[in-house]
Amino acid sequence: MKKTLFIMLCLAAALPAAAASPQQILDAYAAEAKKANPAFKSFSAEKGRAFYVAKQGATGRAASCSTCHTEDPKAGGRHAKTGKDIRPLAPSANAERLSDAAKVEKWFGRNCNDVLGRACTAQEKGDFMSYLMSVR
Repeated sequence: MKKTLFIMLCLAAALPAAAASPQQILDAYAAEAKKANPAFKSFSAEKGRAFYVAKQGATGRAASCSTCHTEDPKAGGRHAKTGKDIRPLAPSANAERLSDAAKVEKWFGRNCNDVLGRACTAQEKGDFMSYLMSVR
């Protein structure tokens, strides 16, 4: 795990009552992306949206984030395998989303592996978060 993100996650675990803002989490991913690619300038909500709807075949079937979360991140979804209800992804519709760095990282870890068959890069995470933060 990258040092910046590790420090942020440790702080989040040490202060469970202190929520992180989506921007703080995004800033940590920006630092990680800059470390991985010194030419990194910024995240793209447009690329994040494309990532959200892109069909991947890692699970043996074509799936995307929107498979479970719906095309509209302001809407609730349903897990494709378990049928479990999923609250909206967009912070504008669900204030708890993107407010806990450890949960965000855990969520990326599980879902990137499930959909992509690999870990997401800091660039992908930041683009994705930028998209969700832009949804009104």
